[in-house]
Amino acid sequence: MAYRRHKKTPSLAWALIVALFVVLRWYFGGDLSSDPPTVLQPGVYRVRRVVDGDTLVLANEGRVRLIGANTPETVRPNHPVEPWGPEATEFTRRLVAGRDVRLEMDGRRTDKYGRFLAHVWIDDKWLGEELVRAGLAKAETSYHFSADRKKRLVAAQEQARLAERGIWSR
Repeated sequence: MAYRRHKKTPSLAWALIVALFVVLRWYFGGDLSSDPPTVLQPGVYRVRRVVDGDTLVLANEGRVRLIGANTPETVRPNHPVEPWGPEATEFTRRLVAGRDVRLEMDGRRTDKYGRFLAHVWIDDKWLGEELVRAGLAKAETSYHFSADRKKRLVAAQEQARLAERGIWSR
């Protein structure tokens, strides 16, 4: 019986799967050549994409969680999309997606999920305060950060609550 030896070459299907993966990774903003940073210094960074209202991915693949502003959930696994979450995500997307932002660190540098904690500034606007003032986030003052910033967030939340904006609407 004749035994034919086959060359091991990738099939067309595998080649297409790999090509599709590369294209999708590129399209959705993944950088195939770099790992996320382990340290993030204060400074100016480009926002690659908005995960939800209070979480961003930078061009260097660093994930940033806003300090002091907690928006309703939209992407939490096994958790429903919360009211006003999509609006908070869109608000943040309109302000920062594809733009340069300035990051300031204040207190802890990372959260329990490994995201960098930062105040995010767009020109002279503090993103966390803008979200709270619009009624799209609650002021989260239980974490350690500047007392002056906490006061600003509480004042912005009171404005939103009195005006019945967003999450404070009836």
